Order: sequence, then structure tokens, then C-alpha cells
Amino acid sequence: MTTVRKIALASDHAALGLKAELAAWLTEHGHSVTDLGPDTADSVDYPDYGFKLADHVASGAAEFGVALCGSGIGISIAVNRNPACRCALVSDHLSASLSRQHNDANVIAMGARLIGIDTAKDCLATFLATPFEGGRHERRVAKLTPA
Repeated sequence: MTTVRKIALASDHAALGLKAELAAWLTEHGHSVTDLGPDTADSVDYPDYGFKLADHVASGAAEFGVALCGSGIGISIAVNRNPACRCALVSDHLSASLSRQHNDANVIAMGARLIGIDTAKDCLATFLATPFEGGRHERRVAKLTPA
């Protein structure tokens, strides 16, 4: 990861530890990191944090978002309610790469109960390093955002 990015993270209570580790790791790599919560392990509702993250990315306050919950599924659905966000649930290097290369995803989602920290770091590093390929994918991605 050589390009410094503005990255926002949000999670539910199940992914609080993974969020903290990824935020520290991103900061160590020189990125500008915004943690949108939560700050405690008290039970919270993932849609609230998914919507908050989506609004933050949609506003341009962050270039990319990292959405985390127990499975990654619920929070990714919440983020994708915002038409400015393309949130991809990933679990390995290839899915992280293709989410950027083919889908121009601007938010990555992962499940804290499903992947470990090393895999999460690999997915995130790949996601941030992979450019959108454009070309034949542009018209498809354009269809994902209402005019």
C-alpha cells in the first residue's frame, strides 16, 4: 500500500476487535482513518453503523469504507442501500481484487466471525491496491447507480 487514502471504518459489537486492529494497521501504513464506531462492546444494530458509513463515503469525507459485522452480510446490505456506495462482501484475496477491478467497489465488508486478522489485512491491502479496470465493466457499474 503506497497511496495514502482517506478510509472510514464502522462495525457492530461483534466486529469491534477486528475494526480496532484494522484501524491501527491502516494508520501504521500512513492512511487517514476515521472510526465511525461503535466505541464499546455493548450490543448495537449493524444497520445504524452501515448507514453511517455509507453516508460518510457518499459525502466524499472518505474515499473508501470498511464495513464489519459478525458475518459481514448485514452491514453490507445496509451500506448498499445508499446508491453512492458499492459495498462488496469479501473473504479472500481474489474476491477483494475483483470487487475493485470489475465492480469499482468503494466499500469492503468482512465478517469478523468468519475470517482472521491476517486474511482481513490481506483482503484490505488488495482492495486498496487494486484499481478499477474500466472498459467493459464501466457500463455495468453505471447501471448500479440511478441517474
